[in-house]
Amino acid sequence: MYMEKMMIGLSLALSVTIWGQKAPAKTNNLTPYSYQTFSCDNKGYFDSAKYKKEEIDGVNKLLYQFNGVLFDTRPVFKLSNLEEIRQNREAYLQDLEKQYQEKKKELYSLKVIDLPMWKKLQDETIQSFENEYQLNKEEINAYSDPSTLKNSKFYNTCREHIDAISSPDKEKMYAAWKNYIEVRSKNNADPQGVMTRFNAKMNDPQKEDYALIDLIGLGFHNCANSSFRPKRNDEGTAYKDFDKLFTKLKRNCDEP
Repeated sequence: MYMEKMMIGLSLALSVTIWGQKAPAKTNNLTPYSYQTFSCDNKGYFDSAKYKKEEIDGVNKLLYQFNGVLFDTRPVFKLSNLEEIRQNREAYLQDLEKQYQEKKKELYSLKVIDLPMWKKLQDETIQSFENEYQLNKEEINAYSDPSTLKNSKFYNTCREHIDAISSPDKEKMYAAWKNYIEVRSKNNADPQGVMTRFNAKMNDPQKEDYALIDLIGLGFHNCANSSFRPKRNDEGTAYKDFDKLFTKLKRNCDEP
């Protein structure tokens, strides 16, 4: 009888001990993740209880794939470039549209971490994407017909450039062109050389085309482009915050 009571007591004690133990800390939530930055291969672990992999992927793409210039375009720096874009305007527009639809499908479908900073980054990236597409489209058309810029999305922002480019008064365009080059020359290591090259173009029979190359591809482009690019003073912070999503982060970087 005594042994029986002792066994029952021991059984109860073991039960209390087992039920009283805390569940072991979960370590299986740490999920490996690899990503490339501008010059480094990064490997770490994220907490899958907090984030989904597709959300991590989404932020990764916003920072490293959809950051900066998003469209492949053919710059116009020479008369031969200008002639080519005029002759193949429709093909240029079709190629731009194809890029737009492909990139839009991916960008708009991204899932990102549900925090204000990442939602803001996504909104800014989409706005820049749409504006960059519109700017490229307007430039392609303007090289063939400068008057189309009168209906530009960026007219209010870049009125001075557009009025000069689209003006039927060519002397007004040339005056604006000269003023633009003079301002640029002051920030050049060889200001006199800049003006010498400008004067040669001004005396060329195709000076109107030279003016359009500078006023559309540089003046208007830079004005419009700077109007919609996010002022990411905290851009470095965004990259650092992304790195902080991972534990045991290791980097393998190329030598500079």
